[in-house]
Amino acid sequence: MRRKNFALTIYQKYQPRLSKFISQRVDNPQDVEEILQETLISANDCLALYSGRSSFFTWLCGIARHEIADFYRKKKIKTILFSRFPWLGGLASEALGPEQMLLREEAAEKVQRVLAGLSEGYQQVLRLKYYQGLSVKQIARQLNETVKTIESRLTRARKAFAKAFVTNSLEGRLPSSG
Repeated sequence: MRRKNFALTIYQKYQPRLSKFISQRVDNPQDVEEILQETLISANDCLALYSGRSSFFTWLCGIARHEIADFYRKKKIKTILFSRFPWLGGLASEALGPEQMLLREEAAEKVQRVLAGLSEGYQQVLRLKYYQGLSVKQIARQLNETVKTIESRLTRARKAFAKAFVTNSLEGRLPSSG
């Protein structure tokens, strides 16, 4: 129970400031949300490396800077390569070695577990958006809702997913206290 409270405290304490920090450097709100999630996941993975020489928030901002740079680097590479050589997409996925395939499968299982813990409404919009690849407009039509309603629901669903994902990750990595 203490681990879960610790993870929630970290998320609640730093998410608003970290989101603002990222949004000052990235224009698109969806990209901000994606980078925020990647930052929190990376911070979780590197938690043992935090030395305390700077504030925790400063440390998180350093990770966020790297995630922003990685985001734009990957975006540029994908845009250039896949626009000129569309067949590379299939080749790249075939080239994954067994370790990467195993990591991808483990990540997919974790995503499924976290997704299953969300409310049905959040699960539905996230599945339509990310599994079926529907646009917000298509989701709104399918669910007979307004575009604004779906945008709002997607934002809340992403935040709930990120919070649950970080909590799930931290629970498995924090030393037990008790």
